[in-house]
Amino acid sequence: MSCMELGKVAVMLGGTSAEREVSLKSGAAVLAALRQAGVDAHPFDPGEKPLSALVEEKFARIFIALHGRGGEDGTLQGALELMKIPYTGSGVLASALAMDKWRTKLIWQAAGIPVPEYALLDADSNDLDFAGIEARLDLPLFIKPACEGSSIGISKVKHPGEIAAAFREAAKHDRWIIAERFIDAGEYTVAILEEAAGMRALPVIRIVPSGEFYDYEAKYLRNDTRYLCPCDLPAEKERDICALAVRAFAVLGGRGWGRVDFMLDTAGNPYFLEANTAPGMTDHSLVPMAARTAGIAFGELVLKVLERASLG
Repeated sequence: MSCMELGKVAVMLGGTSAEREVSLKSGAAVLAALRQAGVDAHPFDPGEKPLSALVEEKFARIFIALHGRGGEDGTLQGALELMKIPYTGSGVLASALAMDKWRTKLIWQAAGIPVPEYALLDADSNDLDFAGIEARLDLPLFIKPACEGSSIGISKVKHPGEIAAAFREAAKHDRWIIAERFIDAGEYTVAILEEAAGMRALPVIRIVPSGEFYDYEAKYLRNDTRYLCPCDLPAEKERDICALAVRAFAVLGGRGWGRVDFMLDTAGNPYFLEANTAPGMTDHSLVPMAARTAGIAFGELVLKVLERASLG
């Protein structure tokens, strides 16, 4: 599409979630790329302006670079549907499902997508059997909020008796907490990009953090996290996992673009963790990294995503 056909574009960034700072960086990178390409693009921070201004300022389409609640959980998508302004990424249902790690797991299990063994904990409950969870899932294990991103509130529990403290940390961010079995042979991610021919998986990235796991600091602040792309998987294994990742994204109703994270066990079996429907676009982000390996420059990637903006 030409820049004229794209019209006036709002880059949604910032917001009010716990991922505001990351979103500001993602949005700034997207905005710069669009302007460099000649698109009439403008920043729009819903943490500072009412959504009604989108109509008043006559925006033709929206590039969503918001992360977390209020940006990728279906609420913004629902508002844009009512205003009839096309937007990037997944629709209301897929966005809401992907933000909720527990309900994502339920759907994946029903569809035959492998997920790590887990337990769902209620922060409002006074009867939690932490010792029983340790016995069932083994150590180490992860404790995480069901509806947060960017590894906010996640802890890796390695020693007996540590679940309670990890649970209290996660409960600062959500009522529902997931205890998840640790899969121990590597963390990977698959970026997904919708094109005219359908959903396309970009090259798999293996993530090798220098610390205990791929936490917020490793994602955004450290420079010693290693990213292997091409990854270390045999070509046939990578193709099979990519096909499964596209299916995992599709069964949630994902569209436009996204990212699916998984881990491998020592036998080489994948276990899917979560889907991200508004991935980061910072200088540390994974989708641009995979796109570069596939021969897609950052500016081209941003335009591809924007061109797929839609309603419904």
